[in-house]
Amino acid sequence: MPTPNFPGLLIVFEGIDGTGKSTQARMIADWLREEGHRVVVSREPTDGPFGTRLRESASKGRLSPEDELQLFHQDRREHVETLIEPALEAGEIVLLDRYYFSTMAYQGARGFDPAEIRRLNEEFAPIPDLLILLDVPLATALDRIGVRDGDPNEFEQREALHHCREIFHALPDDFVRRIDASQPIDAVHREVRAAVTPLLARTPHRG
Repeated sequence: MPTPNFPGLLIVFEGIDGTGKSTQARMIADWLREEGHRVVVSREPTDGPFGTRLRESASKGRLSPEDELQLFHQDRREHVETLIEPALEAGEIVLLDRYYFSTMAYQGARGFDPAEIRRLNEEFAPIPDLLILLDVPLATALDRIGVRDGDPNEFEQREALHHCREIFHALPDDFVRRIDASQPIDAVHREVRAAVTPLLARTPHRG
């Protein structure tokens, strides 16, 4: 389904755990607001009813892969209808910490077909104008999230993140910008700004 030509911009931050997505999304939001742009920052899973169930499953026991995938789609559909599309239609810049590409990666690691997940999501979810793919070596990611050699689930987590990283790296789209997130935070931010800047002529300032 073709993506509507919204007056706003959709910028997505993706990458495996430990790459600094939330930090970079917050920093670029602050910079864009200083430049006079109207910005909405959100994340997935959301804090809505479906997203809350997904977050609870992480601490109270994983749902079945099928139930988890269904909740991701329900949460995203609500997110698109209530926040993402209205903000884009109003000419705002929407910054997302994770989107359907994370579902492709993480649910792909649980055995689902990433291409099919993408197809189903793009029937209702707008395609990003820019996807910032923050990338670090697997060992760095594991260290940042506190997983050490010898931890009980270290091998399982390493394998899952490796699979997720491979799926992210396989994205062929020209709107993907891969950035080395093992650099200092300010250096990463400068690269994110350089990727975002060419798009800004498309979106109105508060003015």
